Amino acid sequence: MDHKDFSSFNWLNESSIRYENEAMVLYAPKDSDFFCNNGTVSEEGITPSSLTNAPFFYTEVFGDFVMRVKVSHDFRDVYDSASVMVMKDLGVWAKLCFELTDFDTHAVVSVVTNPLSDDANGNNIDGDSVWLQITRVGQGFAFHYSLDGDQFYMVRFFNLPVEENVKVGFVPQAPTGNGGDRTYSDFSLEKKTVKNIRAGI
Repeated sequence: MDHKDFSSFNWLNESSIRYENEAMVLYAPKDSDFFCNNGTVSEEGITPSSLTNAPFFYTEVFGDFVMRVKVSHDFRDVYDSASVMVMKDLGVWAKLCFELTDFDTHAVVSVVTNPLSDDANGNNIDGDSVWLQITRVGQGFAFHYSLDGDQFYMVRFFNLPVEENVKVGFVPQAPTGNGGDRTYSDFSLEKKTVKNIRAGI
């Protein structure tokens, strides 16, 4: 991976980026997140206000696709995450995260926002890296993860009221911590329609 692979990408909330050892490293600033609260959550245990300030390094994709990337980071602070996201606008988006949870686990976590955010902890992962995948068919989307880059498991299937064109890319976040590097490698983006969106193939 080098800068040529991402010539069509743009920033929302620009951050620093560098390329090293076939990987792209994005910096997650302090107190950065995408999460839209409804105002009813408790004061402890979750970001207390709506935020849309995390860096989003994205490209625009027309129609169906499969995006896949391997992510890793050092899991220093609660909710630190290397994430991927699909977005219509600031009120309609979904992200798949490899996150340090408030249960002190490394987990695959998903959030769907339309326009309020939900929050779903998925599988706990041993280790500091995992593959994440976003698949689109029409207004249907699926999130998958993999431990080896070959066998992918569904995290979530959902729908979003999107147009043909959406933004897809990477979100380094640090909602409660001091920030840090998030590493992305083995990136692919295929414009195709899968036969089985739940299987991601």
